[in-house]
Amino acid sequence: MNNDETRTVRLTVDVSDYGIAGLQDRELEGYADTPAQSVGFIEVEQGWVTLHITHQYGPADFTVTMADQDPGADLSTYEDIVDIGYVSISGEVEMGGFAHDNAVMHPLPPLPAGPGTYRIRYHVKNMDWEGSRDDGVDNHYIQIWPAPLQEPVVVKATSEMAEHFLDREKFKRDRGQ
Repeated sequence: MNNDETRTVRLTVDVSDYGIAGLQDRELEGYADTPAQSVGFIEVEQGWVTLHITHQYGPADFTVTMADQDPGADLSTYEDIVDIGYVSISGEVEMGGFAHDNAVMHPLPPLPAGPGTYRIRYHVKNMDWEGSRDDGVDNHYIQIWPAPLQEPVVVKATSEMAEHFLDREKFKRDRGQ
């Protein structure tokens, strides 16, 4: 990709249960020294990214943007946004939904800088409403661009579910549980 170039794709993954989808490197070997991280609705561990979605099962629509540089968060459309570091050994990633059988993986465009370190920004909306989509915009939006590894960051958190994922014990205490 040239500077300021982005590639955006839309895809649907099927989720059988547990309300999660995944993004994974095409090469899952060689991640022994990669730090595991999590923040809110996203967890990264050894080439695998767990993405908590807006509903328990069924099709989940995603928009994914690959960029040469930070494309900027979509603060006006999405209620909850987090950033996290990611390492790709192969420079190629694919997505799929959690499935009890074999998950169907969807290849994404090659990462803009090939193998290396990246930042993933995960936007979610309608998390409190089991994925209601009334405006034609996908509830899940992922941005990926080359960047050094850094600590995870909460960019925006407004839903009750974001509060739950960010601090489960506080969430329970606040609700008298």
